[in-house]
Amino acid sequence: MSKPKYLGITYPIDFSPSNEDEENLANDLLETLKQEGQFESEEERKKREMVLGKIDKLVKEMVYRVSLKNKLPESLARECGGKIFTFGSYRLGAHGAGADIDTLCVVPSHVKREDFFEVMTQLLQERSEVTEFTAVTEAYVPVIKMQFSGIDIDLTVGILQQPTIPEDLDLLDNNILRSIDEVSVRSVNGSRVTDEILRLVPNIPTFRLALRCIKLWAKRRAIYSNPVGFFGGVAWAMAVARICQLYPNKCASNIVTRFFHVFSRWKWTTPIMLKTPEDGPGQFRVWNPRVYPSDQAHKMPIITPAYPSMCATHNVSQSTKQIIEMEIKRGLGIVDKIMKREASWSELFEKDVFFRRYKFYIQVNVSSINEDEYHKLHGFVDSRLRHFLAGLESTGQFVLVHPYIKSYDHEFTYKTPEEMQRIYAGFHPTKQSSSSETATTASDDGNGISPKTTTEDAAEIASSQDNAEATKSVSGNSEGKIYTSAFYLGLPLIKRDRSVSGRRRMDLSLPTQDFIKLVKSSDVWKNDEEMAISIRFLLQEQLPDEVFGGQPRERLRFSSSKKEKSKKRSAKSEGKQAESEEKAAAKKAKIAEAVVPSTSGFVESSDSKQSANETNGQNGGLRNGSSLKPAVDVSIPAPVPPTPRSGGIRLKLLGS
Repeated sequence: MSKPKYLGITYPIDFSPSNEDEENLANDLLETLKQEGQFESEEERKKREMVLGKIDKLVKEMVYRVSLKNKLPESLARECGGKIFTFGSYRLGAHGAGADIDTLCVVPSHVKREDFFEVMTQLLQERSEVTEFTAVTEAYVPVIKMQFSGIDIDLTVGILQQPTIPEDLDLLDNNILRSIDEVSVRSVNGSRVTDEILRLVPNIPTFRLALRCIKLWAKRRAIYSNPVGFFGGVAWAMAVARICQLYPNKCASNIVTRFFHVFSRWKWTTPIMLKTPEDGPGQFRVWNPRVYPSDQAHKMPIITPAYPSMCATHNVSQSTKQIIEMEIKRGLGIVDKIMKREASWSELFEKDVFFRRYKFYIQVNVSSINEDEYHKLHGFVDSRLRHFLAGLESTGQFVLVHPYIKSYDHEFTYKTPEEMQRIYAGFHPTKQSSSSETATTASDDGNGISPKTTTEDAAEIASSQDNAEATKSVSGNSEGKIYTSAFYLGLPLIKRDRSVSGRRRMDLSLPTQDFIKLVKSSDVWKNDEEMAISIRFLLQEQLPDEVFGGQPRERLRFSSSKKEKSKKRSAKSEGKQAESEEKAAAKKAKIAEAVVPSTSGFVESSDSKQSANETNGQNGGLRNGSSLKPAVDVSIPAPVPPTPRSGGIRLKLLGS
């Protein structure tokens, strides 16, 4: 008997269908996702289609204008065409309400990339519907980011080596890749990969429902971001598609459960592949760790199915790999309970507690008084933050470096140059108002130095601040708007070697210096008068209220298994000792009763002592105005020697 046909590089694990209870769980999953707002309304669907129609017309107009610029006759210029293709979650049919639309613009050969970003930028900025416009030309895949009628759009361009773009163009035809440059290949491959994924899954509706579940879980657990080193949407889609290939007849609840079971046991660096990489036209590099040493360095390789095959997870670091694996193991425990009806799907989607997890954090602030330049700076830092993460990892001070997947963005109005300087340095007003007051923590003495900072550190940091303040010049207007973003990294320290005496110190100056140089040497950095970057070391108690979203601020305490066992042994020993003491006390009391009458008096118990301590503010922390107990000295000196006009470097140290 011949084997049934299958999709994928290996034979499926199980061809059997799901049972009735598993189908009911899939229906429960569907209802939960609807309650979580993971399906758009009919009105929003029509609005998206209308926006895409307008963008398609703008692309054709852009090609027409560039064609005339290149001296083509008007009749031919109109026939050159231009076409848009969607990809990513929208094309896969797994997007939720308010999700962005990844859009590819395919243009003929005489339209250069510079023409696209120049003319398309002009056309878009003339439209009143377009807001928050940013052109990121230096990205791995150059992109225009914007909101069009309130819908987030990411616009990329692919330049094909042909004079016209027909309406029936088939992007899956490998011949379209002949003679085009690698940047265009990366752009075009976004759409080609999406279409190939849909072609390689056995049941598209099941795949889409399971993918919606995994995407929501990854976003809630803060592990959904390709730029900072987690999986992006395409990587999660390929991982889910691979499980669909291994269990072709299972329903969505089974696919989700198998997803966690399979990948909790996956032997990285074994790649996830939906099909065997194939050859094609051109000399494009295809992912192959046997040939390319850099491909061997990929921590969790997930390989795109369209030629030329690439690694969609090349940004994953050792730290983000550990975090993804930890979250998959957590998810495994929950889905097993769900399948036993001991938990609900909503428990899988509980939000991560990133800002309550660690004791130490780094805050990276970028600011600009020019809105357009700010958006470019924000996009660049977001795409390069992983380089700072790698630098911090290389210090060997941390168990891992945990990046948060989004930034906190603000628009402030400053009244004085001094207030502008404080915002540049990362000290933001507590509320958006005309007041010049800015938020400071109880441990901040107003100079960005904790009272517990050592004298040597204080001198070093104060010197860097004074130089920065002295060299920073403000433009003629003392009042205006400033746009700022804060990125966060969590820092769990490696356990201290108790054999080493003295206070612990960390020198983070080298990675800080390298990252600031990277930002300030890029094309997006205009000058130090309009832009600033600051890096601050914070204790968890010093994080701004906004990151907690109204939730408790108290840091979570995670006990290791060794500590738990030690506590159990200690409790058992104390129990035996207490029992022995009770017997001895009872014996003494029996003797005492016969000798003297009972007396009354006041005895302060350990509980009342603890209450008294709490009343006295010993456990109040920063919230009660007490200073933080020093745990570690951190050195983040000014990384670039100040010059007459090199201000804009803002390096603050909070906590010691």
